[in-house]
Amino acid sequence: MHVLKRDGRKEPVHFDEITARIETLCYDLDMNYVDPSAIALHVISDLYSGVTTVELDNLASEIAASMIDQHPDYATLAARIAVSNLHKETRDIFSEVIADLYHTKSSITNKCLSLISEKYYKIIQSNADKLNSAIMYDRDFNYSYTTFKMLETNHLLKLNGKIVERPQHMLMRVAVAIHGEDVDKAIETYNYLSEQYFVYPAQTLDTACTVTQQMASSFLLTMSGDSIDGILDTLERSAVLCHYNGEIGFNVHCIRAKNTPIRGTGGVSNGLVPMLKAYNTSIATVSRSDKNIEQITVYLEPWHADIFEFLDLKKNIGEEKLRAKDMCYALWTPDLFMQRVFDDDIWSLMCPHECPELIETYGEKFKLLYTRYEKEGRFRKQIKARDLWLLIIQTQFETGTPYIVYKDHCNHKTNHQNLGTIKCSSFSTEIIHYSSSDEIAMCNTASIAVNMFVDSTKRTFDFNKLKETVKIVTNNLDKMIEVNFYPLPETKLSCEKHRAIGIGIQGLADAFILMRYPFESKEARTLNIQIFETLYYGALEASCEIAIEKGPYESYKDSPVSKGMLQYDMWIAQPTNLWNWDTLKKKIEEHGVRNSLLIAQMSDAFMAQMLENNVSVEPYKSNIYVIHALSKQFRFVKPRLLRDLIEKGLWDENTCNKIISNNGSIQDIESIPDELKQLYKTAWEMPQKTIFEMAACRGPFIDQSQCLNVHMIDDPLEKLTSMHFYAWESGMKSSICHLMINGSEGE
Repeated sequence: MHVLKRDGRKEPVHFDEITARIETLCYDLDMNYVDPSAIALHVISDLYSGVTTVELDNLASEIAASMIDQHPDYATLAARIAVSNLHKETRDIFSEVIADLYHTKSSITNKCLSLISEKYYKIIQSNADKLNSAIMYDRDFNYSYTTFKMLETNHLLKLNGKIVERPQHMLMRVAVAIHGEDVDKAIETYNYLSEQYFVYPAQTLDTACTVTQQMASSFLLTMSGDSIDGILDTLERSAVLCHYNGEIGFNVHCIRAKNTPIRGTGGVSNGLVPMLKAYNTSIATVSRSDKNIEQITVYLEPWHADIFEFLDLKKNIGEEKLRAKDMCYALWTPDLFMQRVFDDDIWSLMCPHECPELIETYGEKFKLLYTRYEKEGRFRKQIKARDLWLLIIQTQFETGTPYIVYKDHCNHKTNHQNLGTIKCSSFSTEIIHYSSSDEIAMCNTASIAVNMFVDSTKRTFDFNKLKETVKIVTNNLDKMIEVNFYPLPETKLSCEKHRAIGIGIQGLADAFILMRYPFESKEARTLNIQIFETLYYGALEASCEIAIEKGPYESYKDSPVSKGMLQYDMWIAQPTNLWNWDTLKKKIEEHGVRNSLLIAQMSDAFMAQMLENNVSVEPYKSNIYVIHALSKQFRFVKPRLLRDLIEKGLWDENTCNKIISNNGSIQDIESIPDELKQLYKTAWEMPQKTIFEMAACRGPFIDQSQCLNVHMIDDPLEKLTSMHFYAWESGMKSSICHLMINGSEGE
């Protein structure tokens, strides 16, 4: 048997050489458990003559990953083998990789197919020495096996199907895309990214420095109008945004209800369902996503006469011509509806064509207009508000949607009050911007890993370092507004007028564990508030400093912030004494801010996976995780719990098997002390009211909104109602986005 080397030479297969190759990557591992020769033996048994060294390394890394049940160091070794393999297959000079991507030609047509834009190619070549020398390739080995394979499969740039980029190249590419000629700032951003303090969404990593640098992932779209031209124009806009991998929230409140007369044709309207069915079908034909996932959430106010048909759109039963299952759905819910459900009162269904201006009003004005239309008999039908509510909850239980977003809270607690009525949120409810037929809201986002600011030895949290990092992220996101590719002129108009950005966090549960705070503890709740207070303070301070240099954003005048009204003022809440808010308010009063909105708490699994943290602000769903290798799934205990068990001398194969058999729970394992049981309690094992209480506590420092996941086991319908009303009464802008029941996700 022979192996085909990377340079094309054939050499005999040697067991000792394979073992030696693996041994070189075993530094700092526990060699009492890790056995390179065992991996080599598995590799030899699966070989065939003519196998390449690339295939050898891939096989070795998969075998190492599959042995994780013997010791967690095998996962580390698997990642090292995979990363080392990529390093051997790619150039180690960043500027040369960019040159290859710029000068690339199609292997079929031989025509130039530059992936990198000329602007960034020239910047990188002009500053090649400085950029090349700043890259630290050893940091690639900090990625886990699963994270690295995710990057390798979906995000590292390729030439004619072959990966040419390393993770560190990708991060430097993102940094240069943001800062351009400011190489020192680019290197600063690169270091923060590669040291895993923060990360951008996949859309940013994928398109940075490319010829279509569309780095934003969230868009908010309002119908162009209730007409054939308006419907088709909005469809075209949606298609363009989906083509550029955008995730869209758009509202259809203005579309006249079924059977409403159409003066121009003499016919009647077919209502929402055929229109949304057409959108559902059309978007799939233009989406560039190779994963079968939704990209659109459709928002409707619950007084619309087509509400019942709207709620059925995602159901798995019924006539297919009445279904549009590839989109998500949400209710833009006024306080009046929630109050009538609470009071067990009557609810009137109306047509927006026959009852105009309801979508343009909120709060008391909406209530007065709605009740006037009721008195005038303009409604199509009257029903018990609770009957509609029960249908909403039942549909949410069955399909995961509709999401519930509170129209009045979103409008009363936004810095966009001076622009007009906000009519919808984003795909996952965390982005709350003003949009109109002339403006498509667009938001660049980033996620900060808050566990990075914990000193686990001293059990202290470095708020000053967090603030410093937030300010860097704020500056970066503001710069991205200038360098983004805008798919439509309406997106550029909105971004340049309002300059909204969205900063969130990940790893809150990891930070609690490092601080030794159980998720439900008072200490955890206090830290939760202080983290988001720091986030908001740092972002405002940075935005004000940018405004000193460049001036406030265009639509700043008459905004709540311009009148000294910050987010916590809108909540009628007080900050802690952690930061000097009075001084910052005076500074803002004098200079303004550069960005209309700053904080949005997203729940992005990709960004959390990138930095090896728990998603968003959630508790752990499970204390086990899954590794994919050799076409199989291998479950193993999460590293933080594993380290604690090893330190206490509690780790053995029996404990491992018990945790796995208990689906990641440690609550019924007698050998594990109560201290760890409290610390590693999963989302399924704690009252969901805890999640909402913490969300409400940080709400005064989130000027957009939050994407919340909820986990329930028993009596879901009754609990769902309780949760939604608790969120509404607490003043939150949205309640449940992703609903998970009995261990499964209702998304």
